[in-house]
Amino acid sequence: MTRWNYVFGAMTVVACLTATHALADEAVRPKVAPVGSPKTAKTQVLEAGAKVLQGNAPLKGFDVYLVGFHPMKAQPEHQMEAHHYCHQMNEDFAQCVLFDSNTANANMNGVEYIISEKLFESLPEDEKKYWHPHNGEILSGQLQAPGLPRVAEKALMRTKINSYGKTWHVWNTGHEGMAADKLPLGDPMLAWSFNRDGEAMPGLVEKRDRRMGLSTPEARKDRADLVPLAKPQSGVDALKGGFKRPTRDLPGVTDKRSVLSSPPVKP
Repeated sequence: MTRWNYVFGAMTVVACLTATHALADEAVRPKVAPVGSPKTAKTQVLEAGAKVLQGNAPLKGFDVYLVGFHPMKAQPEHQMEAHHYCHQMNEDFAQCVLFDSNTANANMNGVEYIISEKLFESLPEDEKKYWHPHNGEILSGQLQAPGLPRVAEKALMRTKINSYGKTWHVWNTGHEGMAADKLPLGDPMLAWSFNRDGEAMPGLVEKRDRRMGLSTPEARKDRADLVPLAKPQSGVDALKGGFKRPTRDLPGVTDKRSVLSSPPVKP
């Protein structure tokens, strides 16, 4: 059994034991419902039959729940809360379905693939521009795994240090300060990550924390000993200067290009 599978196996057991209590405390309702007529009795009967007679093997394993935030790379002030349900396929690759809430009527609004630093470095240079760095999300305390005990969540975050994500959002189900669309409209939008304090719109993170009983400042403090594990990453400066507010660097979160372009330190 790999280290990754061991960690996730232990967390799955813990999550099952605490799931009922956790979800009761952390339910987040979607901001929009798709337009359309209510389900007919015929549709409901067909759904019931399909549930009995058909399998759902590809959906099994999407049991790692993360909640964080995404700005859109081309429009950094378009920001949203993102609920990830992920399946770790192997030690270096995970795939996630993204929703606007964590309830049964959540709207699926995107996908994210997560790869290790090793796989990222194997990509062609032109491909790397689609992959956002994760160290800022982790070390800031913004990315969290609701319902897990702190020790298990920290073990999870440790495995994500130096990883990258490729995220496409296909439906504006409620960007912060913007009305939601009733249906998925327009082109998919490439999402990015927050890499400095001040990049998130005022109140975005705080509202999530209050609603879900989380604490970003406490998570940041608890993860301070992960800072030495963080390496310079590509894409940290991709949105630098693209926000309407002053921003501040995060300890341990540095752009690889800025490090490579810095003059060598004289002995």
